[in-house]
Amino acid sequence: MLEFDRLTKSFAAKHVLRELSFEVRPGELFGFCGANGAGKTTAMRIALGLLSPDAGEVRWNGRSVDAETRRRIGYMPEERGLYATMRPRDQLVYFARLSGVTPAVARRRADEWIERLGVKMSPKDALEKLSLGNQQKVQLIAAVIHDPEVLILDEPFSGLDPVATDAMADALVEFSGKGVPVVFSSHQLELVERLCDRVGIIRDGTVVADGTVAELRRGTGSRQIRIALTGAPQGWAHKLPGARIVSRDTDDEGAVIVEVEQDVPVREVLAAAQSLGELVHFSRREPTLAEVFRDAVAA
Repeated sequence: MLEFDRLTKSFAAKHVLRELSFEVRPGELFGFCGANGAGKTTAMRIALGLLSPDAGEVRWNGRSVDAETRRRIGYMPEERGLYATMRPRDQLVYFARLSGVTPAVARRRADEWIERLGVKMSPKDALEKLSLGNQQKVQLIAAVIHDPEVLILDEPFSGLDPVATDAMADALVEFSGKGVPVVFSSHQLELVERLCDRVGIIRDGTVVADGTVAELRRGTGSRQIRIALTGAPQGWAHKLPGARIVSRDTDDEGAVIVEVEQDVPVREVLAAAQSLGELVHFSRREPTLAEVFRDAVAA
């Protein structure tokens, strides 16, 4: 298990982490979400030994992470961390060998991963000649080529097209299937919602929500209903008791999503909707992770 235990970090007078704590279990995909500047990258850099905490520690299997443990971690920074003028395959082999992989195995793995992720390049191309998406793929390969026991990835899906996103997602799922704890940050919340076993939301350097997507949805206390009517007057949704419009669907039904106050019985909302027009659709709707995120970081 990978544990972030009460991490505290300040830069001069700015408090970046405030006793931040969460854990990532073996074989778990953990989505680490927060607004820009919330402290995600700082926490990851502490885990890799790139920064030292003012207090707290990161543990792997019950022991404080040290230099030897970090050799078994695959890390992908948000910013480009590779050599721009070096050929991608050469540096992938180089990074694998730094982690103790034999030359022959390093070359084989580099070729396999380049093919699997569909890196588009000519044999003599330097990294800087590749598109940003292909550079991102190479950076992921550098993180996984030594077959790590832990994966820590900072915005791994940034700049990828849908095909590359699916290929990278499949790779992360494969690692988690082998028991590797995978923690990654991302602003693509629909992807986090689809992939992750659990999600942690950080605000001002501390985790304010942590759990499965289903648990986080229940924790909001929000009751949302999707309603579609025909023959209703303009602005009918504003006439529903205790309801606030959240969004409007763009489908053919023209449904409205409303959030209903906890003390208003759903049957009253149903009766009011039926009195305003012909009811086409009426169902409970779970809030999306994006909506949960907005509530958590705005609280």
